[in-house]
Amino acid sequence: MIQVQTEPHGALTIRTLAMPADTNPAGDIFGGWVMSQMDIAGAIAAVENVGGRVVTVAVEAMTFIAPVKVGDVLCVYTTIERIGTTSITVAIEAWARRNRVADRVKVTEGRFVYVALGEDGGKRMIAR
Repeated sequence: MIQVQTEPHGALTIRTLAMPADTNPAGDIFGGWVMSQMDIAGAIAAVENVGGRVVTVAVEAMTFIAPVKVGDVLCVYTTIERIGTTSITVAIEAWARRNRVADRVKVTEGRFVYVALGEDGGKRMIAR
């Protein structure tokens, strides 16, 4: 039996409103916009955990589960999965609150990798 996830995992990192300007030709919110919001949230979580600047180096996984509609509040949750020598991996879930109410549905999940940068713009070791 497949168990449906009913609650988000991780910390609520950002919330934003899906607007008409962000739609694709089918009238749903463009997947690239959702991915961008997830990348922003992941970077916020990474910066807070490594104590400095980071850059996105990979999206290891990304699954679009359900469409985001105009007027949905997109809530992005982050969980630190792994902290390496110079990189940090963040699991990210995006949930849509439909019609601005508490009813929410998981719309996207992914795993993003960020690398810590030093003052010179090059990779730096993550202090532990």
